[in-house]
Amino acid sequence: MKTILSLTVNGHARDDVVPDNMLLVDYLREKVGLTGTKIGCDGGECGACTVLIDGRPRHACLTLAATCGGTDIETVDGLSKDGRLTAIQRGFNEKLGSQCGFCTPGMIMASEALLRRNANPDEDAIRQALAANICRCTGYVKIIEAVQFAAKELAGGELATGELSQ
Repeated sequence: MKTILSLTVNGHARDDVVPDNMLLVDYLREKVGLTGTKIGCDGGECGACTVLIDGRPRHACLTLAATCGGTDIETVDGLSKDGRLTAIQRGFNEKLGSQCGFCTPGMIMASEALLRRNANPDEDAIRQALAANICRCTGYVKIIEAVQFAAKELAGGELATGELSQ
């Protein structure tokens, strides 16, 4: 069976015919051509495929595309505007929040969702928001510093209590 899928992806309205069993990660990569969303474990364990659906982080490898009709999907591919990186993207760059980079798109999207809900998260809030995302290269310190950098930038220079960065 197939479904006509009408949704918004990174601010652009789309109508596509998709198989009922197509995963959102496959829809984004194959139909839409957005390859920033990564396929890691293919079972919802690693978070590399994290996207925002109506502003909330979700694993695209566990979500059927056909269930996303009428939603607003945001991927890492659509975060920067006019070539300008967002605060969280700059944080990952400035604080060396990625090593191999495979987990980075999912980490960035989970962090983006956090900063939209809580512009001044402490370290515990950051750890909790990133708990569904696994990085095999780091001890998470640089990733947490990246989120704190972004929060500080968004707040105009103020960091939350319990900061790691100096």
